[in-house]
Amino acid sequence: MTTTVAPAVRPLVRHGAEMLVAMLVGMALLGPLWTPERVELAALWMSVSMCVPMALWMRYRGHGRTVEMCAAMVVPYLVLLVPYWFGLIGGDAVEMGGHLLMVPAMAVVMIVWRHEHGTPSANPVIRALGDRWPLVIALAVTLDFWQSAVVPPVWTLLLCQAAYLFWGRRAPGLQLAVMGAYVALAAVVLVVSEDAGVLLIAFGWGAHALWDLWHHVRDAVVPRWWSEFCGVFDLVIAVTILIGWF
Repeated sequence: MTTTVAPAVRPLVRHGAEMLVAMLVGMALLGPLWTPERVELAALWMSVSMCVPMALWMRYRGHGRTVEMCAAMVVPYLVLLVPYWFGLIGGDAVEMGGHLLMVPAMAVVMIVWRHEHGTPSANPVIRALGDRWPLVIALAVTLDFWQSAVVPPVWTLLLCQAAYLFWGRRAPGLQLAVMGAYVALAAVVLVVSEDAGVLLIAFGWGAHALWDLWHHVRDAVVPRWWSEFCGVFDLVIAVTILIGWF
C-alpha cells in the first residue's frame, strides 16, 4: 500500500511546496508596492500579489487548473468579508483567516484534479522568469535589506564558503584555500576599527558574489541554482552594507 500511495502523493506535496514559495515571493516583491487602508482593497491586493507569481509558476511547470487554484486563494477572503461587513470580525481576522482557509482550499483543488505535470509553457517571458527563479527568490529574501541595511557578523562569511567546501567534492584544495582566506579576513575584522571592519565585511560578501559567479559560469561544485541564488544574495548584502553604512 505504501509503495503505491507514496509515488502518487509526492508530486502533490512538491507542487504544493512550489506554490507556497511562489506565493511568499509574491508577498515579498509585490505586496509592498501598495498598502491600501481599506480592508477590502488590502485583501484584494494580497490575493493578487500571491496569485500572479503562483499562476506564472504553474504555467512554467505545465500545471493545469490555474483559474481554480487562484479561486481557491481569493474565495476565502470574499467569504470572510461578509461577516466583516456586519461587524462580526475585524480586519485582522479577514487577513489571517484568508491565509488559513486558502491552504485547505488549495489542497482540495490539487487532490480533485491531481496536479501532475503537463506541457510546460513555451511563452518566452514565462520561460525567462521561471528559469531565473533562484534570482527572484534571492531578491525577495533580501528586499528588506534595501530599507534597513544589515551587517551580518563576520563568521557568516565562513558559512558561505563552507557550503562550497563541504557540499562540493571537486577542487577541495582550492575551496580550502579560499576558506583560509576568509578565516584570515575574519581575524583582521576583529582587530581593526568598526568602520574598517564593516568595509572589509562588505568586501568579503562582494568577493564571494564573484566566487559564486565563477562557479555558476563553470557549472562547478554546486548546482547552478545554488550559485545563482547565493551570488545575488551575496551581492545585495555587499551593496546594501555600503549604502547603509557609508
